[in-house]
Amino acid sequence: MKTRKIPLRKDLLTGEMFPKKSLVRIVKNADDTVAIDPTGKAQGRGAYVALDPEAVKAAKKKQVIEKAFGIKVAPEFYDELFAYVDHQKARLELFGDKQ
Repeated sequence: MKTRKIPLRKDLLTGEMFPKKSLVRIVKNADDTVAIDPTGKAQGRGAYVALDPEAVKAAKKKQVIEKAFGIKVAPEFYDELFAYVDHQKARLELFGDKQ
């Protein structure tokens, strides 16, 4: 049986490459709104973030998402992203790789 190629994506916050399924996608829509995309299929410019809450805190200080998308991002979005990443990391530790 042929082994499938695992798609890799670059983490916006750390610059490391990870399997696409282990990352969270952030998308900038046509109307310049930034949102978390749990399905990974929303239309717009996407960027990927690893499940590391500390990296999200550092990204808030450095305004990494603003620089990547070239728009102003509300501070509340970073809080929402931190909560989502923290929840997904805890879920992964509890239930393993099954999602």
